[in-house]
Amino acid sequence: MIVNVTPVYKWLVEESGRINLLKGGAGSSKSYSVAQYIILNKLCKHTDRVILIVRKTLPALRRTAMKLMLDLLDEYEIPYTFNKTDLILNCRGNLVYFLSLDDPEKIKSMEANDIWVEEATEITLEDYRQLKLRMRRKGANNQMFLSFNPVDSGHWLKTEIADKGIAKINNSTHLDNVFLDEVYRNEIKNLINEDENYYRIYALGEWGILENLIYTSWQAMTEPPVNYKDISYGIDWGFESHCALVRVYWLDGDRVIWEELIYERKLTIPEFIEKTKSIIPEAERQKEFYAGTDEPGSIEEFYKAGFNIHKAVTDVRDGINWCKSHLVGLIGANLIKEAQGYKRKEDKNGNVLEEPVKFMDHALDAGRYATYSIVKGNLGELIIEDFTLR
Repeated sequence: MIVNVTPVYKWLVEESGRINLLKGGAGSSKSYSVAQYIILNKLCKHTDRVILIVRKTLPALRRTAMKLMLDLLDEYEIPYTFNKTDLILNCRGNLVYFLSLDDPEKIKSMEANDIWVEEATEITLEDYRQLKLRMRRKGANNQMFLSFNPVDSGHWLKTEIADKGIAKINNSTHLDNVFLDEVYRNEIKNLINEDENYYRIYALGEWGILENLIYTSWQAMTEPPVNYKDISYGIDWGFESHCALVRVYWLDGDRVIWEELIYERKLTIPEFIEKTKSIIPEAERQKEFYAGTDEPGSIEEFYKAGFNIHKAVTDVRDGINWCKSHLVGLIGANLIKEAQGYKRKEDKNGNVLEEPVKFMDHALDAGRYATYSIVKGNLGELIIEDFTLR
C-alpha cells in the first residue's frame, strides 16, 4: 500500500514524544497526519491498545476527526467494525473511543494508551489535566496529541505547555502540505492583504493576538433554548470553501442564538439540499431561509426543493452592528471557532477599519443573513424562470 504523507507525519514517526503539540496554520495537514499516524503506527502495529479521540462537542467531532478516521480506514482498506451507537471503533484488537468533552464526567472512568485532542484550543486546562490522568493504561509509548491553530498567544497551550517545555512541538504551515487544494492555498496566501494577525496565525502558523474582535457578548452553549419566539435560517454558499447552514432562535427583546447545522466543504447543491432535508422536517421548511446573493441558481434549486428561501440582506457593516448587540449565544464548534477569531481589519498603520477580515466567516455570515434580513423586514426577491416571487 502506497500512502501519501507530509513532513508532519514524518515528524510524528521520528520525533514525537509523550505530549505533542501540533501547532499549525490552516491546511497544514496536522489533523490528517495525526489520523494517519494513529492508523498506521498504532492500530496496524499493535494490539490491545485503547485510544481516545476527543473534541469539545460531539457534532464537531463527528464531522471532523471521526469522519477523517473512518474515511482513511476505508481508503486504506483496513478492516474494522464501528459501533455507531457508542461510537467505538474496533480495529485489529484495538479500541478507539470517540468522545466529546462538553461533559467532563464522561472521561473520568477511562484509561487509555493514546489520546488525540482535535482543535485543542476549544478545551480548558482542566480538561487537558483530566485527559492526561487517563493516559495511564499499560502499554508501550503512550502518547497525547493536541492539534490546533495558534489563535491566541495568551492561551494555556502556550503559557502552560509550550512555554514550560513539557511537550514536543511541531510547527507546520500550508507549505508543508503539497496535497492542499490550490484554491484554498491561495485564500491562505491572500491573508497578507487582509490582516497581519490572521496571516501570522493561518499562513505562518505563529501565535496570534486576539484584538478588535467583533462579537464579544455571546456565550457558548451546547443545547438549543427551550423557550423562543420564532426561528429563521441562513445559508452561506461554498464548495472549495465551507458551505454553512445556521438556525437562528429569536428570544424576547430581539435577542438571538445561532446554531450551526451544516458546515462542510465539497458539497454540491443537490447534496446540500439532501443534508438540509435530513435535518429540517418538511413542516419547518416554510420558515424563512435567507441565502447569500452570489449564487441565484442555488437559491432557485432550494426553492424548487420546497424551501421558503429568499435572497439575504447582505449589508456587512449594518448587519454586524445590529447582530453584535443582540447575539447572546452560539451553538456548534465551528461557529464558535469563527466567532473567537472574527475581527475587524487593520490597515498598515494599525488603524482599525469597519470591515471584518474575510476569512473563516462562513457560519457567521449565514447567521447574519438569517438575522439581519428579518430585522430589515425584507424578504428579498427570488427569480424563478420567467417570473419573480416577492
